[in-house]
Amino acid sequence: MDGIQGQLKNSLQFKLSAWLAVVIVGVALAAGVFSFGTAFQEANELQDDQLRQIAALVHKQHLPTTQPADTTETTDLDSESLVVLQVLVDSGAQAPTDSGKYIPFPTSLNDGIQSVTVNEQSWRVVVKTLDDGARIVIGQQTSVRDEIARDSALRTLLPFVILIPILLLLVGELIRQMLKPVKDLAHEVDSRSQEDLRELSEIHIPNEIKPFVTAINSLLRRVEQSMSNQRRFLADAAHELKTPMTALALQAERLEASDMSEQARERLIALKGGLGRSRQLLDQLLSLARAQGATKDPLRDVSVRTIYRRVMEDLMPLAQAKNIDLGMIGERDYAVLATEVDLRILIKNLVDNAIRYTPAGGKIDLTLRNTAGRTILQVEDTGPGIPEEERTRVFDPFYRVLGNDEVGSGLGLSIVQTIALRLGAIIEVAYSDSAKNIGLRVTISFPALPSALSASDP
Repeated sequence: MDGIQGQLKNSLQFKLSAWLAVVIVGVALAAGVFSFGTAFQEANELQDDQLRQIAALVHKQHLPTTQPADTTETTDLDSESLVVLQVLVDSGAQAPTDSGKYIPFPTSLNDGIQSVTVNEQSWRVVVKTLDDGARIVIGQQTSVRDEIARDSALRTLLPFVILIPILLLLVGELIRQMLKPVKDLAHEVDSRSQEDLRELSEIHIPNEIKPFVTAINSLLRRVEQSMSNQRRFLADAAHELKTPMTALALQAERLEASDMSEQARERLIALKGGLGRSRQLLDQLLSLARAQGATKDPLRDVSVRTIYRRVMEDLMPLAQAKNIDLGMIGERDYAVLATEVDLRILIKNLVDNAIRYTPAGGKIDLTLRNTAGRTILQVEDTGPGIPEEERTRVFDPFYRVLGNDEVGSGLGLSIVQTIALRLGAIIEVAYSDSAKNIGLRVTISFPALPSALSASDP
């Protein structure tokens, strides 16, 4: 709950929506109060006008007013629309016998409209003197008038009650739509690989956000320049070291043909082994620099089985030297979107690692299949495998599994991961024999292509 509250507090969309909601509700309440008060007052004024019109009508039509009891028939009207019309009786005159229907208004009332209290009830009355000298009173209970006025005023609030929730929903949706380019931009950045340092597009970006996007693009350019300089330095250093290493290897081969003691020959053999490992390290450093750099070759459909065969031809001597059974499983071919160079380096490093870490007499299988819209490449061996706690680190440059005495530089899987990320592939590492926790299975999953080579397996 605290995490959600913290996100809401830091959310610009939430703050903007909340403040706009407060402003809208506040303005609506103020407008509602003003509208209610105005409508209430106008309804009362309208009812006052109705009382005046009734008095004018009585005066104009010369209605008889000599018998007060005759005017009390109007008191039988419904209480919600009750309007009393009667003659003011002098204090010395006799009140009507049906006093339950007669309202004893004071005779001292002045002509005109006014409020008066009779028998603890509030009335709004109009008093008018007729041509014959009789005085009439037309009245209505204040409670009835207020109820009518209140109902009329409440109806003016109905649009506010309906429109405020709709307006709040519309404002929230408008804010979400206005901030959608920012969310889309964040999603684009989050979905990029670590090697993708292209500048962010400023199309459809609000002007308020453009300075921030411009600053990010400037930072990306500087990072790209820095990484490019590092890769160039690495490649240049590897090239510069490769020439003297080759010369040293040639000198060692010539020295081997010379007469020397057994002790010197043993040292020469160790020297040649070190030179070979150094040359391999330089080759892998160059491969890593090429993998991390932006390739200029266009991506196209590449046959995986063709690359499998080429890699096996290159590495078969190493497998035969250790009596390792290296082969492909399955006859169907599939294609992936890549460059031949990248795919060959990726598979070659996987197979080379498998040969190095598989004991003599072991087995390495290269498989290829299409499952659930993905093209799956697998290299499976019978070596010691990689413990689960180290599988996240084996892709780090120069990291080697603890307790392993096999000669290597620790760059093979790092190169594989770099190429796979650039090609949009997914890497998974597991035991080939999960029951015994031995062997290594490396799975590379590519998006399947809608081509003849990419037909799904039955």
